[in-house]
Amino acid sequence: MPILIAVVAALLALIALPAEAQQVKIETTRKPSEREARVVPPPLHYETSRPPDADVYPRGTRVEHDPAFIEPFAGSYQTTKGSGRYGLSGWTAPNPPIGPEATLWKEVNGWFALGFSVTWDGPPARVVPAQPVR
Repeated sequence: MPILIAVVAALLALIALPAEAQQVKIETTRKPSEREARVVPPPLHYETSRPPDADVYPRGTRVEHDPAFIEPFAGSYQTTKGSGRYGLSGWTAPNPPIGPEATLWKEVNGWFALGFSVTWDGPPARVVPAQPVR
C-alpha cells in the first residue's frame, strides 16, 4: 500500500510539473477613452464681417447661417481641394423680412433651428503628424 501511494504521488508530480512550467504573462491594452460630446463651432465664424446675403434684403440680415455641429452625430470629409462637415447641427435661422411692419418682423433677429447640415469648400485640413506608438 505505501508503494501505491508513492506511485500515485509520483504520477501526480509528473503531471503537475508541465503545468508549473507554463506561466504566461498576460497583458491587456488600455481601452481608448471615450470622447466627450461637444458642439463644434463653425471654422470661419470670426473671419466674416457680415452675412453674405446682407445686400439681398432691404435692411439686411442680422445673423449668418453658421451651423454648430453636435459631435457624436456629425462627421467630416476631406478632398484634395477642401474639406467640409455633415451631420446634426444647430444654428440661428434668419427671420426673413416678409410682410408689413405691423407684424413686427424687424424685431426678431432669428430663430433657433436644429437639423441636418452639410458644409463644403472649407480650407484643406492641416496635416497633423501622427504621435509615436508607445
